[in-house]
Amino acid sequence: MRKPSLALAVLALALPPAARAADVQVETAAGVVQGSATADGRVRVFRGIPFAAAPVGELRWQAPRPAPPWTGVREATEFGPRCLQGQIFSDIVFTNTSEDCLNLNIWTPAQKADDRLPVMVWIHGGGFQAGSGAENRHDGEAFARRGIVLVTVNYRLGIFGFFAHPELSKESGRSASGNYGLLDQVAALQWVRDNIAAFGGDPGNVTAFGESAGSFSVSALMASPLAKGLFHKAIGESGAYFPLGAGALPLRSLADTEADGVKFQTALAAASLADLRAKSGDELLRAALKARPWFAPNIDGYFLTASVASVFASGQQAQVPLLAGWNADEVRAGVVLGKDKPNAQTFPADVRKRFGDQADAVLKAYPAATDAQALDSAASLASDAFVGYATWKWLDAHRKTGHAPVYRYSFDRKIPVPADEKVNGVPATSRDIGARHAGEIEYVFGALERSLPKVPWEPADHTLSEAMTSYWANFARSGDPNGAGLPKWPAYDKDDPLLHLDVLIHSGADPLRPRYEALDVFAQKAPAK
Repeated sequence: MRKPSLALAVLALALPPAARAADVQVETAAGVVQGSATADGRVRVFRGIPFAAAPVGELRWQAPRPAPPWTGVREATEFGPRCLQGQIFSDIVFTNTSEDCLNLNIWTPAQKADDRLPVMVWIHGGGFQAGSGAENRHDGEAFARRGIVLVTVNYRLGIFGFFAHPELSKESGRSASGNYGLLDQVAALQWVRDNIAAFGGDPGNVTAFGESAGSFSVSALMASPLAKGLFHKAIGESGAYFPLGAGALPLRSLADTEADGVKFQTALAAASLADLRAKSGDELLRAALKARPWFAPNIDGYFLTASVASVFASGQQAQVPLLAGWNADEVRAGVVLGKDKPNAQTFPADVRKRFGDQADAVLKAYPAATDAQALDSAASLASDAFVGYATWKWLDAHRKTGHAPVYRYSFDRKIPVPADEKVNGVPATSRDIGARHAGEIEYVFGALERSLPKVPWEPADHTLSEAMTSYWANFARSGDPNGAGLPKWPAYDKDDPLLHLDVLIHSGADPLRPRYEALDVFAQKAPAK
């Protein structure tokens, strides 16, 4: 065998430890994985590590099983497949999909296994129908460079993640079905508990965080008995299971979702559960994309024994520090760029139809004296009803019944958009879409150019992104987002502080409380079924 030259040996010793080939190999419970390192060798990256067995064949619509062990060294330098999904949202990559998708990705700055660095586990959004942990905007390098071990995960989606059926409930042995995607999230957290120390992470200091459906998931994980002790802090971006009426992504009963499952089986002319399992994933996906309502989480009696709101009301949620917030203009674009814009006549009429005897209070909070004011109020109400109110209520509920710090934010930055981009035929320069839904993700992950290279980012955007990544990392480290060089972020208390994340970061009393209190009265009088 040819011996390495002295020059090569000296070069290897000169490189940062993480850049040596042997140091990008880590032994997990299932076997050894081989990752890669950044150019400077300071961050090691492991992609596509299976955390559970492939949920295919007889394992389709079953709780996740442990990943089978392997021999030798498994390459972990490429992202694994995304979970099978349709092209539903324009900002989500949906290529390279498969039912065999239960894999995760790790970015770690640790130089040795006993570094015990704080861990953050990202749960992606996408309405429980789309998304993955492998998107550019979820890149974990910026967090790793702040001393965080960052993990992104996949979980089953749509028909594969949330199909309920009486036969499935019977075979489960616990009279429950659906919520397989949420059980995947629990399995990923269990994998982190059992394996992350080998990557230099601290299994006793794990933060679960997510956006949209991922934020809904975090609120559900806080309420689930199955997730107790698996994470120690929580971050939610735009969403929680505290709905306004039916709300976005409503939690339905097991019986209702089982009935939907039977209807789906009938529509596919399948005589049994075995027939459904015999069908291809593509055939199931095509049929599911036409079905309404979409397959989504339910109150199954196992992952969730009751509604998330009722668990929090009784103080039975995970007693962990919580940082959460909403974007100022979550779905403003859908209102102000619509063809039939609300005005001073139509908006009040719509409010009265929707809110009944609470309409006067709602109109006081969302005034409509002029057409311009009505349009702004309609956009605000749409955003609040979508996820703003629910996130506010989650924070309020945890402050009242929890025993840990709570921090709140409003992401207010009006995001630059490419000048040549059009929505509904409207040029970017004449659009006012504000701080849109999911627009904070690139800022949180420090991935502005990596995710959206065509956007004309300004120095203020980079400054805001640096601050947000630091706040999130500080919170994961200690349960307090504050740190040197950052504007003070006061904890949520009786003084009602809210941190505004914008070109100027500042805190003050929550200016939206009158809006949310008006909606809260309606929600309490007309609770979701």
